Amino acid sequence: MFIMKFAMAGLLGMVAVSALAQAPSMNDSRDVRAGLNNGARDSLPRSGHASNIVPADTSSNVAPTLPSPKLSTNAGPHDYLRSARTSLAAGRTGAAQQALEMAETRTLDGFVPTAQAGAQDGNKAVTKIRDALHALGEGDRARAMDLIDQALAG
Repeated sequence: MFIMKFAMAGLLGMVAVSALAQAPSMNDSRDVRAGLNNGARDSLPRSGHASNIVPADTSSNVAPTLPSPKLSTNAGPHDYLRSARTSLAAGRTGAAQQALEMAETRTLDGFVPTAQAGAQDGNKAVTKIRDALHALGEGDRARAMDLIDQALAG
C-alpha cells in the first residue's frame, strides 16, 4: 500500500512539472525575444544606433532590431542607398545600417532595373556597400557617406 501511494505521488509530481513547463510566461505580453516569429511586432532588443557590424562595435551576440526604412516592398538598391545616405546625414546610424543591409541584399538578389543592367556591376556595388557598412561600424560616417555616393554613382 505504501508503494502504491509513493508511486501515485511520484506520478502526480511528474504531471505537475510537465504542466508548469507548458505554462505561459509571466512576463509582459509585449516582451518579445529575438529570433521569434511575432507577426507584425519586432523583437527585442531594439536600437537606433548602428552595431554588430565589425568586432569593435559588437557588444552582444544578439543584434538589435534596427529602424526600417520607409520604402515600398518594390524598392531597389538605389532607393535603399539614398535612404541610407539621408539617415546617415541626419545622424540616424541604425536606420542607415538597416538601409545599407537592405541595399546589399537587393544587389545580391540581382534587383537591378533592366535600363541599368549594363551600367552597374553588381560585384562592385556590393563591395562599396560592404565597405560603407564597415566604415559605419568603425564610426567613420564621412567615409561611409562617400562610399554610398560611389555606390550610387556606379
